Amino acid sequence: MFSFLFRTIDWKAKKGKDKEPAEESKQYLEESLLETTTPETKLRQLVELPAGIDYNEWLASHTIALFDHINLIYGTISEFCTPLICPEMTGPGNVSMFLSLTSLKDIKVPANTHIEYVTIFIQKTINDESIFPTKYDQKFPPDFEATVKRILQLLYQVLAHIYHAHFREIVLLNLHPHLNCLFSHLVLLGDNFKLLDEKDLSPLEDLAVALGLIAPTPPPQSLTPTPPKNAIADSEKDSEQQQQQQSQQQLPQQQQQQPLEQGTSSK
Repeated sequence: MFSFLFRTIDWKAKKGKDKEPAEESKQYLEESLLETTTPETKLRQLVELPAGIDYNEWLASHTIALFDHINLIYGTISEFCTPLICPEMTGPGNVSMFLSLTSLKDIKVPANTHIEYVTIFIQKTINDESIFPTKYDQKFPPDFEATVKRILQLLYQVLAHIYHAHFREIVLLNLHPHLNCLFSHLVLLGDNFKLLDEKDLSPLEDLAVALGLIAPTPPPQSLTPTPPKNAIADSEKDSEQQQQQQSQQQLPQQQQQQPLEQGTSSK
C-alpha cells in the first residue's frame, strides 16, 4: 500500500472560490530575515559539477545531503505540525498538496502525514542499491536523473509548507538562516541542472528572487501593440502625398478664376 502511495504524491493548486482570499502575509520575505549561513555566490560554486566527477554521483551526493538536512530542520518544528494545526498540506499562494492515486480521486491528508509519506518514500529510494548504488562496480539506472528530479520536487514541497505554516517557529528558534541556505542550495542545484521548472518553483518564486537565486519573471506585455517604426514612417509619407495631391488639384481652379477676374475689370 505504502509503495503505491510513495510514487504518486503530487501537488495541485486549490480550486478557485467565490470569495477572493485575503492577501497572504509572508514573513519570510522581510529583508531582516533573508540572511543565509552560506552566501549565494559560494552556493553557486558548490553545485557546479567539478571536472572528472561523474554526473550521477554528483547528483546523488547533493540529493542525500539535502534530504538529510531538510529532514532535520523539519524535525525541529514537527511538534507544531499536527492534524489540528495543519489539517492540509499547504504552501504559499493558496496551494494544496494531495496524494494522487492512479485509479482513485485525489486524497487530502494532514501535513504531517503527507510529509511522513514523502520521507519514507525518499528514504526507501535512497536505500535502494539499484537506484542509489554505493559499490564501485554498480551503475546508476538510466532514469536516475528523473528520480532525482522527483525527489527534489518533493523536498521543495516540504520547504514550501515550512515557509508557509511554520516560519514563525523557525524564526523563534533562530533557524531561518539555515532554512534559507537549504532552500538556496535546492533551488540552485535544480536550476543549474534543469531539474526544477517554473511550475515547481512558483509557490516560493518570490523568495528565490529575493535571495538573488533566479531572475524575476518579466511583466506581461501590453495587449495594445506598438506599431513598428517603418509603419509610422509610411503613414507620414502617405499623409504628405495626399497633401501634395490636394495642392495640385487647387492650382488649376485658381488659374481659371484669374482670367475671369481680369475680363470683368476690363469691362
